[in-house]
Amino acid sequence: MYLGLDLGTSGVKALLIDAGQTVVGSGHGSLDVSRPHPGWSEQDPAHWIQACETAIAELKASHPKELATVKGIGLSGQMHGATLLDAADKVLCPCILWNDTRSHAEAAALDADPRFRELTGNIVFPGFTAPKLAWVKNNEPGIFAKVAKVLLPKDFLRHWLTGEHMSEMSDSAGTSWLDVGKRRWSADLLAATSLDEKQMPSLVEGTAKAGGLRAELASKWGIEAGIPIAGGAGDNAASACGMGTVGAGHAFVSLGTSGVLFAANASYLPNPASAVHTFCHALPNTWHQMGVILSATDSLNWLSEISGKGAGELTAELGDTLQAPSGVSFLPYLSGERTPHNDSAIRGAFTGLAHESNRAVLTQAVLEGVAFAFRDSLEALKKAGTTLTRVTAIGGGSRSRYWLKAIATALQIPVDIPADGDFGAAFGAARLGLIAATGADPLSICTAPATDATIEPDTGLIRAYADAYDRYRALYPAIKGATA
Repeated sequence: MYLGLDLGTSGVKALLIDAGQTVVGSGHGSLDVSRPHPGWSEQDPAHWIQACETAIAELKASHPKELATVKGIGLSGQMHGATLLDAADKVLCPCILWNDTRSHAEAAALDADPRFRELTGNIVFPGFTAPKLAWVKNNEPGIFAKVAKVLLPKDFLRHWLTGEHMSEMSDSAGTSWLDVGKRRWSADLLAATSLDEKQMPSLVEGTAKAGGLRAELASKWGIEAGIPIAGGAGDNAASACGMGTVGAGHAFVSLGTSGVLFAANASYLPNPASAVHTFCHALPNTWHQMGVILSATDSLNWLSEISGKGAGELTAELGDTLQAPSGVSFLPYLSGERTPHNDSAIRGAFTGLAHESNRAVLTQAVLEGVAFAFRDSLEALKKAGTTLTRVTAIGGGSRSRYWLKAIATALQIPVDIPADGDFGAAFGAARLGLIAATGADPLSICTAPATDATIEPDTGLIRAYADAYDRYRALYPAIKGATA
């Protein structure tokens, strides 16, 4: 058996798979987020350990014999979090999470240094790790002076599991300290935030062994001591390993609370100007790009709340046949936008409203607006040298066939729907644990699920959707100018 541990923002998932990659069982431990001030988002790392213990205890209660035969463990986790340890490995303060924006001024200052985009291939976003440390230095100098190690969330779990200070490439690429092309820490970027490599974890690939399970925990869980803990991956790269999105040209579109267009690459193809994320993948000599939109299903949930109708009821009103855009446009910038605008201040809008604009028209506009936001990401990826010929849909919003038809038509490429199964970050982490334990070929393990159905673009509506996308693209500068 092989165990995947995924440390998310809302909980820890423990997933058990067998040697044939069949899911055997799972456990879960919940987490809460603390927001002591506007824009702040924190968690106590001790709660991660408690949630992990809860998840594994649940798994042990339901599958004790299977858990006892675990031969490898893989880790996945929320990215960008700053977990600060002193020289005795004691946590100095709550972890500053990925969605914490307190360091926006520090992020802008670092981004103005051309070395950051040049070496990392990315804009320095407020959510990334480096500006968080700059904020700590500026606002909590006493804490900053004691920082002996900076660990990402899943790597804090690794330290608890193994005693090691280690990380891997995909997660570390989101710190703004990694030379992403050369897959190593940059002394210059660390020095720009008054840090050095001694304060960073050592680096391995996500498929490599990064420590062994401590005897104390092995005894408690009934697992063999010393079994390998894989380097693992950041959450999106782990999901890609679970989806088999690891070869050049492979891609998925994730319709969750936020939206991600994720493409695997065989080479380093940065394009920071369009707010595309370019990170190392979890597999050696592989990179990936992501276009990120901040409000995907969140946009439909917003309309659902104000209309008093469930999201499923709203989409059901549209039927199954894709309709031409009505002339009403929706910009899904309810909490700003990442790709391609990198604009945290912009907000959403409906335009083209008329007396006949009923609820169904608004729903249709919302689905189209999110589809066009994905088209923005697709165009940004093209500018970075990545051309996609098809994508696989995942996430809660992918249950709507109408929405998938709209996305396929907006992107002008087929959208595949995978067969039922658990292909998320915990599954990808378990796959990495299997590879680290057995030395198996990563490409033979990280295969794609079977395709249940394929949604083709509606060729009869390609022109109408292209015209609607042109209107959509023209609205961002108009809205920005009106609200600045």
